[in-house]
Amino acid sequence: MKKLFLLLFTMLLFVGCSTDDDTIYDYIGTWSGTYEGADKGTWNIVVASDGKVTGTMHSEDNNENYYISGRLSETGDLNAVVGTPEDGEFRGTLNRKDKNGSGNWRNSIPTPIRTGTWKGEKSKQK
Repeated sequence: MKKLFLLLFTMLLFVGCSTDDDTIYDYIGTWSGTYEGADKGTWNIVVASDGKVTGTMHSEDNNENYYISGRLSETGDLNAVVGTPEDGEFRGTLNRKDKNGSGNWRNSIPTPIRTGTWKGEKSKQK
């Protein structure tokens, strides 16, 4: 009886614990959308299982691409930089329930500094 109790207790411990993979799972994949403000265009990011974010912004005004890299927290807070070296920011929130996101961006290349907002959604898996 003690062995059965210990086995059940151990199983409950594993079920009750969560890992980063459990909480970030719904964010993993490709997200894309548009941005506007002092510049406008499209953006695309990929969220990995460890929360790492990589992607690009494509400017319609300048016909240029800008690299995005950063991290996503378990709560959906996106904190990324634009360009290499860092020339700006791409920050906001991704919503796991509604599969959409929004935030602010800033880019100092080319000068002068440009800012605005972005919005988008998670790409549907096939």
